[in-house]
This record gives sequence, structure tokens and C-alpha cells, in this order.
Amino acid sequence: MIKTADELALMAEAGRLLAQVFTRLDQLDLIGMNTMQVNDLVEYFIVNDLQSRPASKGQYGYAYVLNSSPNQVVCHGMPSITDVLKEGDIVNFDITLEKNGFIADSSKTYMVGQVAPAARKLVDACYQAMWKGIQAVRPGATLGDVGFAISQYARQHGYSVVRDYCGHGIGREMHEAPEVLHWGMPRTGLRLMEGMVFTIEPMLNQGGHAVQTGQDGWTVRTCDGLLSAQFEHTVAVTDSGVRVLTLRPDETVPH
Repeated sequence: MIKTADELALMAEAGRLLAQVFTRLDQLDLIGMNTMQVNDLVEYFIVNDLQSRPASKGQYGYAYVLNSSPNQVVCHGMPSITDVLKEGDIVNFDITLEKNGFIADSSKTYMVGQVAPAARKLVDACYQAMWKGIQAVRPGATLGDVGFAISQYARQHGYSVVRDYCGHGIGREMHEAPEVLHWGMPRTGLRLMEGMVFTIEPMLNQGGHAVQTGQDGWTVRTCDGLLSAQFEHTVAVTDSGVRVLTLRPDETVPH
């Protein structure tokens, strides 16, 4: 669970490369693209430009390099040539990358063209909720502190937090201990220590937190058909706080 300095350096390199994938996606005009086109572009970029491995492909039998989750899809959506993005959609792309034996994991919800104010508000709130969780990370804090910070922010802004899925430890394996819940009570749960690395990846719903898995066994949707958004970063506990290993060039860590 605890990573050495050398391991953290390798994880930081994987995170830096993964951030470049999202910078590449930022350049796309998503309107009219199908999500399989996005998948194939990301695969080519990771393999050929970044000389890395898309860690999701083949994991648990999954056939693609990313999850594509539009609108009411909460997570684990599969790319498809028939899933064409249109003006007003929101879509989360969840991507993993392995370099030198270590994996980084991150996701971002994109707003396609001009979206409705309610959708923009949800996306913005989810992004800020993720940062509230990240800001709670420091040695001696607990996972309950992280979950509470996220859920309190979501609740204050009128959103529910999905409880069926959580963040996770990460390193040589995509999913390691511990589980990182996005709700909780302060001063409860695992106490954080320098060298721990895990993801924080809250999913916020406009309506209730209940979700359902489709017949394909992967795609998770809101039960009430309302919108869902997600953001994710891989973070490391430092001696004095937190380091965001997948931080993108366009981002700044809030203080």
C-alpha cells in the first residue's frame, strides 16, 4: 500500500503522461464524433505517441481503452460507433495508462458545445467536490474526512453522491487497497500515511443516488434518468499534504 520514493516517481511519470491524453482530448470538437472514434484516437495516442499501455484494455475482460459515460450514464459506459455526441451533451471519459509497470487513472466530464445551465452547474459542482476531497488529504487525516468533504459539498449544492462505486488504491495494479468512499464521517476510517496512493473520483447525480447496471453488464445509469457527472485524479499522500499525480497543465491546485 505504501509506495517508495522510486515507485512514486514512476507513478508520477505515468500520471504526467495520462494528463497529456486529456490535453489531447481538449483539442477535439466532440460534436458529431462517436465515442468509438474517441476510444480509437486515445488508444493510438497512448500507444504510439506516449509509448505506453492503455491499462483498461483487457482488464476484467473489458475490450476498450476508456469508459465513455454520457448524460445519465454514471460510469463504465462502453464506446460505440452509434453513440454520437451532440450539442448539449455531457460525457465523462475515464482513462488509465501504464508506464514502467505503474498505472495512473483519471477522468474528466466534457461539456459538448453549449450545454444547459443545469448541466453546467452539475459538472462544475462535481469538479469542485473532487477538489474538496483532495484538499482533505494529508498525513493523519482519515478516509472519512475525504468522503465527508465531498458529500457535504455535494449536499450543499443540491446533488447526491453515488454510493455504489468508489475510489481505490492504485499502483502496479489498477485496483488496490484501500477503497475510497465519497461519503463518510470525519475522523473515521483508515488513517492516511505518507506514501499512500489512491484515486478520488466522485460521481454526482442531479437526482437520487440510486443507479442500475444495464444488460451489457457494464453500463451504469441513474435510476431516475437524470444527469450524472464524474471527475477523477490519482493522488499521493506527501509528508505535508497531497500531490496530484494526474494534474493537467490547465489545472491549478486550490488552496
